[in-house]
Amino acid sequence: MAKWRIPEVAVAVDLAVLTVRDEALHILLIERGLEPFLGMLALPGGFLGTAEEDLDAAAARELTEETGLSPDGLHLEQLRTYGRADRDPRRRVLSVCYLALVPDLPLPVAGGDASTANWVPVPEALRSTTPLAFDHREIIGDAVERARGKLEYTTLGTSFCRPEFTVSDLRQVYEIVWGEPLDPRNFHRKVTGVDGFLVDTGNRTAGQGGRPASLFRAGPATQLHPAILRPSRSGLAGR
Repeated sequence: MAKWRIPEVAVAVDLAVLTVRDEALHILLIERGLEPFLGMLALPGGFLGTAEEDLDAAAARELTEETGLSPDGLHLEQLRTYGRADRDPRRRVLSVCYLALVPDLPLPVAGGDASTANWVPVPEALRSTTPLAFDHREIIGDAVERARGKLEYTTLGTSFCRPEFTVSDLRQVYEIVWGEPLDPRNFHRKVTGVDGFLVDTGNRTAGQGGRPASLFRAGPATQLHPAILRPSRSGLAGR
């Protein structure tokens, strides 16, 4: 009877960092400076530094090393683990992917194994003609769908906003991430009717020819009750 042997498997972390900039959903991508897939676009990430390194710590380290961005204040959560046997030509690699939703940030600065780092519009990243390394197109698709779902049931939509924002700013985030227009009055009623979702700061936008709008900040709530469903899922599309 053959003796069972523990397979040699490397562990890596990848980061799907999403933000809203220039009125579009963007994802952070690097240009790989090493083989395999030299010169191709990829998510920031890499192998664990040591056998003892914590996964969360590795994700934060790779983000800083490859893009120059700080993980401080970012909402980072594990998306899922990717482990298809042929996903990396070097050896069997399991990758734990982290999802981050962030407000508009400065341009990243490439470092480590990355030649360049840039914010790329999600539709461009998902286009079949855009060369992406490994299985990162699949990961990006999963990350976008997770973000869309999170906006329905949680308060993470505010993670895309500045510390103080208007309801219109928040609605624009939902419209951009979902890719669907929303009725302004209906949206305002829903988000202001959820306990703990938004906190009125008492401040208002400076008038620039229009009516000043109330400024809010994120409240203590983490879940939305009731949920704010996408029009295409709630049967209210076009109303």
